[in-house]
Amino acid sequence: MGKSQKEKPDENGNAVSTAPKAPDGAASSGQRALQEQMIQMHLRSQQEDMKKTYAFWETQPVAQFTEDASTSQTLEEGPIDAPKTIADVRPEPYNLPAGFEWSTCDVNDKKTVEEVYQLLTMNYVEDDDNMFRFKYSQEFLKWALQPPGWQADWVLGVRVSGSRKLVAFITGVPASMRARQATISMVEINFLCVHKKLRQKRLAPVLIKEITRRVNLRGIWQAAYTAGVLLPKPVATAQYWHRSLNPKKLISVGFSRLAPRMTMARTLKLFKLPEQTQTPGIRPLEERDVEQVTELLRVYLAKFELAPEFTKEEVWHYLEPQEGVIDAYVVEGPDGTVTDLASYYTLPSTIIGNTQYDTLKAAFMYYTVAAKTPLPQLMQDLLVLALRKGHDVFNALDIFDNETFLKDLKFGIGDGRLRYYLYNWRLKEELKAEQIGLVLL
Repeated sequence: MGKSQKEKPDENGNAVSTAPKAPDGAASSGQRALQEQMIQMHLRSQQEDMKKTYAFWETQPVAQFTEDASTSQTLEEGPIDAPKTIADVRPEPYNLPAGFEWSTCDVNDKKTVEEVYQLLTMNYVEDDDNMFRFKYSQEFLKWALQPPGWQADWVLGVRVSGSRKLVAFITGVPASMRARQATISMVEINFLCVHKKLRQKRLAPVLIKEITRRVNLRGIWQAAYTAGVLLPKPVATAQYWHRSLNPKKLISVGFSRLAPRMTMARTLKLFKLPEQTQTPGIRPLEERDVEQVTELLRVYLAKFELAPEFTKEEVWHYLEPQEGVIDAYVVEGPDGTVTDLASYYTLPSTIIGNTQYDTLKAAFMYYTVAAKTPLPQLMQDLLVLALRKGHDVFNALDIFDNETFLKDLKFGIGDGRLRYYLYNWRLKEELKAEQIGLVLL
């Protein structure tokens, strides 16, 4: 995943990049030389890490950067590796460095979930300026990692042999995915995390190989995953957009900043939302709606080139409202027909080093189908409902049909991109963001 971003509005309320600035010109020549030396050392370290990372991915069945547009057109669309059977799969786990051991993490065990939570809270995705860090709740982890058909041994950790401390983690959950016209049994790989102090141990490649082995043992050969970093080779790249719900707090914690010639009063007025929703019949999703919602999703997702194919059981698991985790709403017509779906999940971030606030409460747009209600109206209602539940910001990618409402509803472009990847599956050309119908948690 790579979803920790910031934004700042320009004078029109649109967000612009918050890239770090160059060192101040008032520094002495000696200070500037030292700053430049430190920057160069940091860049060289990053380049070495990326070389090692790319060297690993060159050994994996993924599309490579060496495949240009003309080459990829002549390559077969579909599996990259030759077909295998379970008998071909290595039966024993991959070796870890001395002093570490594999651990299957039981997410139903309170102590284990607390360990996973602590590892992710302190070591997972941060923004480039180390101001925000995702704060996964235990309820969120259980929801994300236990969909129908989940496998206990796909929730995989690495522990220090002596202390039993959990220091690395990776997960997979089953999914039926359609890539263009092909429907494939896949896993969604997520939560790859290595303790900051152990990044030089090169645990991540071993985690990836071991989760692949465990998935292969169940006859599944493809995977989907996302990352903020550029790896070989994205099937699509999406952009994050942010809609301020609590502008005063966002500015206070450094997520946003006042635009030139904008006062706080004008900013609050700019982002003010209606008190009430506008769509008649909008209400929380109930279990009795599942069959109709499943059909709504089936029809809507069929228009995209990469999208999941949900069962009724999966729809209820992923969309059943759960306080602080997932909120889903439907629009019910006078005759009882469900015409639309709108949903978001809640993923707060720890605010690092702020004395006034410790948590940023963010809503992330999930699966939304505006079959009858205009999408901008449905999304504005979703913003109103998210604000009512105390969210500070609403985040969305420019996938689905989202470009039709982002600017009009005062979303600002963020400084983070999310890249979509497929493992052991090649597409002949990179997809556009609007051809993606998939949200990975």
